[in-house]
Amino acid sequence: MHASALRIELRVPGVRSLKAKRGVLRPLIDDLRTTFGASVAEVGFQDQWQRATVGVGLVASSHADLTRRALAIRRHLERRDSIEVLDVVTSYLEGV
Repeated sequence: MHASALRIELRVPGVRSLKAKRGVLRPLIDDLRTTFGASVAEVGFQDQWQRATVGVGLVASSHADLTRRALAIRRHLERRDSIEVLDVVTSYLEGV
């Protein structure tokens, strides 16, 4: 079993309130859960309007599949007009 955690830093341009930011992030998080079977949560910048950190947990049967899914998630997010991906940090969990 192979596992990784992605820390994805986002900018959410054009929102003027936390409620508006949640309106952008909620469908994004649901989409990642459904499309990639990932565990997803907002984990940072929860009190700022135009910034967000999203944590994504992945488990796969091979390291290659894990890497492929992480890259697919990044590409999927970069295609969205409602957000800007600032950084993606991937941590691989060893000894799982």
